Amino acid sequence: MDPAGVNTGTDTYRAQTKRYVHLLFALQAIGASSPAIIISLGGLVGETLSSNKALSTLPVSLFNIGLALSVLPVGALIARFGRVNAYTLGALSAFIGGIIAAWGVINGSFILFCLGCLMAGGYAACVQSYRFAITDYVAKPEQPVAISRVMLGGLLAAVIGPQLVIWTQHLLPVPLSASFLGQSLLALIALLLLWQMRRMTARLATQQNPLSEPAHHSETTSTDKVRSLREITGSLRFITTAVAALVSYGLMTFMMTATPLAMIHHGHSLSTATLGIQWHILAMYAPAFITGRLISRFGPRIICASGLLLTAGAAAFSMIGTEVIWFWGGLILLGVGWNFGFVSATVMLSACYTHQERLKVQSLNDSFVFGTTALASLLSGQMMHILGWFWLNMLVFIPVVIALGLLVIQGMAEKKAAG
Repeated sequence: MDPAGVNTGTDTYRAQTKRYVHLLFALQAIGASSPAIIISLGGLVGETLSSNKALSTLPVSLFNIGLALSVLPVGALIARFGRVNAYTLGALSAFIGGIIAAWGVINGSFILFCLGCLMAGGYAACVQSYRFAITDYVAKPEQPVAISRVMLGGLLAAVIGPQLVIWTQHLLPVPLSASFLGQSLLALIALLLLWQMRRMTARLATQQNPLSEPAHHSETTSTDKVRSLREITGSLRFITTAVAALVSYGLMTFMMTATPLAMIHHGHSLSTATLGIQWHILAMYAPAFITGRLISRFGPRIICASGLLLTAGAAAFSMIGTEVIWFWGGLILLGVGWNFGFVSATVMLSACYTHQERLKVQSLNDSFVFGTTALASLLSGQMMHILGWFWLNMLVFIPVVIALGLLVIQGMAEKKAAG
């Protein structure tokens, strides 16, 4: 029996949580397909619509800015109205944003296109929160594997998003406009899945979260006072976790945003660049088959460090040449590095808060991560034009070294504390 006196081992509840994980997998697959569309086409459409080529990646940057600005409001909405209602608003934002972006492409309006990408960022903030929805109902020992399973939805997104671009790029008289209408269609599918999530979470809530309650007793018990954000964020554990997450995600965005532009500038086709993004997204999510088990066996800190080293390896690989193999190989290494680094950081974050503190800490962490991501995507296009492809990759090594250093320091501190 758990502290509330609820039976924690019922087969019925476990079966329901498995269905809940499967539903979040489907939502992840649909939700993660939209960014693939914006990332594949945002810089290219921006370069066509904008008179200032340095602003070519602004639509992608605004997507990430919309994501970053929406993280804290989404957290507040979840706390006040529940996850499903917050996620539904996000899907509606993506639906409207897709229509506006398509209208911008049709009318040659860079401003409208940017607005549509910005609105899609609000939905992306909800999609990023799906991994935290696991912690509401799944027991802590099972969370690494459950989070990995949800992230596997991105594996389908790696096919759905890029293929949707390829299938729809010439569907309407104005090239690429139909691809953003496809983004609206994906949002409609998400709304149907969220209706099912509303029913499922209502059933789970009636059983008073029997399995998940013990999962949140990380550093304090449920009877301890709720700590302030200042107290939580001042700990070495949180700082290390947040830096590892923002470096993993920020560098992935920094390199991924610039790669399609670099490929086009070096004479490769749009289809080749889009397929490169598809391979990248596959590499981002395919490791989820094993990431959870690796984390359970070796610990999140070691797997996170491995991910950061792979990210550095991706930059080194991309610097070798400008043939397709080097671009695609770099994107694949970058994707695997992101998966190891970001999933591990998500697991590490769960040790930084109690059940009562989870929403504010999750939201603050993601605001750091996606604020950095927005800045990375904005700088990526400018650095590409100023420094060139080789020196852009050189910049990757600096934050990787900083994040690895913090992981080492935290590991040493924990060993010292353990005696």
